[in-house]
Amino acid sequence: MNRNIRRRVLSAAVALAVCSILPVPFSAAVAQTPAKPKVALVMKSLANEFFLTMETGAKEYQKHNAAQFDLITNGIKDETDTANQIRIVEQMIVSKVDAIVIAPADSKALVPVIKKAVDAGIIVVNIDNRLDPDVLKSKDLNVPFVGPDNRKGAKKVGDYLAKFLKSGDEVGVIEGVSTTTNAQQRTAGFKDAMEAGGMKVAALQSGDWEIDKGNAVAAQILNANPNVKALLCGNDNMAIGAVSAIRAAGKAGKVQVVGYDNINAIKPMLKDGRVLATADQYAAKQAVFGIDTALKAISGHKKQSELSGVIETPVELVTKK
Repeated sequence: MNRNIRRRVLSAAVALAVCSILPVPFSAAVAQTPAKPKVALVMKSLANEFFLTMETGAKEYQKHNAAQFDLITNGIKDETDTANQIRIVEQMIVSKVDAIVIAPADSKALVPVIKKAVDAGIIVVNIDNRLDPDVLKSKDLNVPFVGPDNRKGAKKVGDYLAKFLKSGDEVGVIEGVSTTTNAQQRTAGFKDAMEAGGMKVAALQSGDWEIDKGNAVAAQILNANPNVKALLCGNDNMAIGAVSAIRAAGKAGKVQVVGYDNINAIKPMLKDGRVLATADQYAAKQAVFGIDTALKAISGHKKQSELSGVIETPVELVTKK
């Protein structure tokens, strides 16, 4: 399915969802400002359905609040294209946007350009993947994070998987981009659950959030560890790749797969059992709450240093309906 078709399919579903999650209107405060604020939503790979859902949610929110702010959305080609995401932020600085809401491709590498944005008077809000707190501190930066507790979410998925395994079983973990905080936190949550259940993590490799890389890594893990009973994947893209690798290895039905994100493409696999569970971290909500946080800061004439540290958004276990 090409990107344009996916956008149209997602728009209908997300439009309904966004209507039910709109935060308290900020119209009265914003109406006093002389010009509409311009907000940039900078995402990771728009080849990932999760970020298409996020983008659609943001656009629906802007559509319902068109008199209050303008929205620019942009993303990168693949999950590891950090250099291009840095260039996008630099472009937003030159464009003199009022706020940047960013899902960073790298938790450390984006901090210097974010400091440039803050120094230019732009409000910055972090969503999805948390920027490294130590690196932020070294730059004397306060950037609020709006997003889920990824460790907690991954543990929910891992705890559910543990019910289908027994103590001593071997499992493999397919991690996202290893330099991202959310990948690290999800891996930690998976490990927490497996340790509690007495399972052994026999392999841990990065699949870079991508279907093809997830497929290749899953194949390697299955080949090197023939006794693996489950693959815990840091997102649904990699889970889709893992399902294909399991089938190719002739192990369909013998190796469990779990993911994270609850994208539309994973739902048929949940239904027929190819994927046991995933987690929904509500992409549209993250975008909406991130934008709203930025707009409230602008309307309240707040400085970056005055913004709240963490605004936790929900993450829920999703299993076969």
